[in-house]
Amino acid sequence: MTSSTTTHRLCKHADYQLVYKASRKQFGKQLAYFHALRPSDRRSDTPGPRIGLTVPKALGKAVDRNRIKRRMREAVRAALPLLTSPVDVVLHPRRSVIDLDFAQLKREVSTIFRSVQAACDRNPASSAATSPNNTTKTNRSTAAAVAAPPQP
Repeated sequence: MTSSTTTHRLCKHADYQLVYKASRKQFGKQLAYFHALRPSDRRSDTPGPRIGLTVPKALGKAVDRNRIKRRMREAVRAALPLLTSPVDVVLHPRRSVIDLDFAQLKREVSTIFRSVQAACDRNPASSAATSPNNTTKTNRSTAAAVAAPPQP
């Protein structure tokens, strides 16, 4: 595996959690996916996009899951030039990916990457505003706890 490929991967659990928190689950024909524009304070790690794959145990034994991941990595490698924004994408395959023709898998990944790039081009400000430091719910509860006087 070349180093250029590994630089485009989501590796840390915290990075996956940031993507999950900052976006909603979206669906393709064979894959579900999450995407979030990387906050400016975390862009120095990798200049371009980063891709994460999650293949749950429900999709089969380790041999099947590893085969799915190998095929998806290759499809991502072929479609990676479609993404130019500093965006993080997490792909969740469905069970049908095991039997899917590889050309269809590549087409599906390319379609997803085009839609992610279009979404980033369409509204970069709203994606950037959804940063992990934007914890409105926590701030409100903390502010309410501070503002409320103690009851006797």
